[in-house]
Amino acid sequence: MFIGIDVGGTCTDAVLLDGGAVRATAKVETQEDLLISLGDALDNLLKGIPGHKVDRVVFSTTIVTNLIAEHKYEPVGVLLMPGPGRAFADIVKDENVYFLPGAIDYRGREIIPLSKTEIEKAIGWLEKKGYNRVAVVGKFSPRNNAHEIKVAQYILERHPDWRVETGHQAGGQLNFPRRIANTVLTCAVRDKYRYFTNAVRDALKRRGITGSVSILKADGGTLPLEASEQVPVETIFSGPAASTLGVQALTPPGETSLVVDIGGTTTDLALILSGQPLMASKGVKIGDRFTQVRALSVKSVPVGGDSVVERVGRQFIIYSERVGQAFCLGGPLPTPTDALRVMGLTQIGDEDRAREAMASLGTPLGLNPVEVARTVIDLVVDSVVAEIEKMFLEWEQEPAYRVWEVLQKRKVRPQNVVGVGGGAVGFVPQIAARMGCQPILPPYAPVANAIGAAVAKPTLQVTLRADTERQTFSIEEEGYQGKLAGKLDEIGAVELAKTWLFKRAAKMNLTDYVKDIEITRKDVFNIVRDWQTTGKLYDISVQTPRGILGYIGRGGRLLSD
Repeated sequence: MFIGIDVGGTCTDAVLLDGGAVRATAKVETQEDLLISLGDALDNLLKGIPGHKVDRVVFSTTIVTNLIAEHKYEPVGVLLMPGPGRAFADIVKDENVYFLPGAIDYRGREIIPLSKTEIEKAIGWLEKKGYNRVAVVGKFSPRNNAHEIKVAQYILERHPDWRVETGHQAGGQLNFPRRIANTVLTCAVRDKYRYFTNAVRDALKRRGITGSVSILKADGGTLPLEASEQVPVETIFSGPAASTLGVQALTPPGETSLVVDIGGTTTDLALILSGQPLMASKGVKIGDRFTQVRALSVKSVPVGGDSVVERVGRQFIIYSERVGQAFCLGGPLPTPTDALRVMGLTQIGDEDRAREAMASLGTPLGLNPVEVARTVIDLVVDSVVAEIEKMFLEWEQEPAYRVWEVLQKRKVRPQNVVGVGGGAVGFVPQIAARMGCQPILPPYAPVANAIGAAVAKPTLQVTLRADTERQTFSIEEEGYQGKLAGKLDEIGAVELAKTWLFKRAAKMNLTDYVKDIEITRKDVFNIVRDWQTTGKLYDISVQTPRGILGYIGRGGRLLSD
């Protein structure tokens, strides 16, 4: 038996697959105490079923996404060691950045030593600014992390209660600006993410569930729960990835669709082209900066069914925050869900309370509840459609999208808008109509995220770093360092990485999934001495294919893909 659970900002959705069939689904409110929400969802699924029969549990979550979308995280002080070269003028302008002298070169050799006096000055700056969360990032720390570790140790000796994150742990690639973004976000969200993982462990343990536990990554792959604690930013768009895989599993193979997942806190957008989710070639972008997180091309819009609606003068404003449930469900303020209830587009909540919420907004303007509800719904639809149009401009620049258009032999946009999530029934038909598309509300749409998590293929990754001049290599995930056996070229480096991926899969009984191995990163650097190339540095990551185990048929059964 497989379980998929999506922990959203408003609801926690869950699904139990038994022998390829959807045996049970659950939707419960996400409470501040996550243990209660997870426990309620699991208990609704496992009625009469012992926990030891569950072979695999996969979670997706919008916790990190929502924290970032709503800016609900502590400020982070950033200590950078860029060394000589590029000035990084855009980063220099940030008030939360302090530059430290000290540098490692591209091969991992120290070229400028650290100064204890300068580190103490940096700590004084952090104290003066009031930071207790610190990101420490050196330009070439993946090659040699000694400087980052030493600076972090100095800080923790002075302030053992501070949260300090280092760049080589938060992001293994050499792109310095992206690794800074990864490290800052990791520092900002790790504590709250760890609270989530601890709640997961506790909920599963109490129910005797001993099967494997994984988290869905932003790219639709999976990561063991324990490993995800080291890289919580990999779950930035875990929720949107889950809804995308859920739509992929709930629609016929080969379909091209725009995915609109309307939750209580956010609306997630994604694109499926001829049955395959569109990947973001440049990775996840947060604000105006890219990260090192590899992801599906998705976007979270900070508006949902439980967003706060207020009247400002003669206008209604929908805020990008949620302070509780809809008024019709006992919440404190009017929301779009109340508007849907008044218009009969949902049966959720108390209709009288929904009308009261709309009346509180409209009475001072001489508007009745229906008029207010219609206006609020139009505002939500306008907001989502505007974001979709912006996303299409970005999607159309993606290489995979351009290739798809070439294969179609014409410039065309998807004609299907597939709605999932709690607010899909009320909003998606109108969004589709506004865009001139066909609305589709598949079976199990309210728990599509959980289905996406449940059917996600298990994925494994191996990262190889090799130095042909030193004749050494390492496998990051295994903590292994060894000697190369003879010469190594680029093809050989990829094959060596694949060999270790097979070993890792065999160790975890996942050899059935090691097919058509995907190369997720391949960086090659020449080592030059006296104008001669004396060796190469290889930095290669390979991964088992992402995807779904199959499609959910009309009878609720899992069909082979």
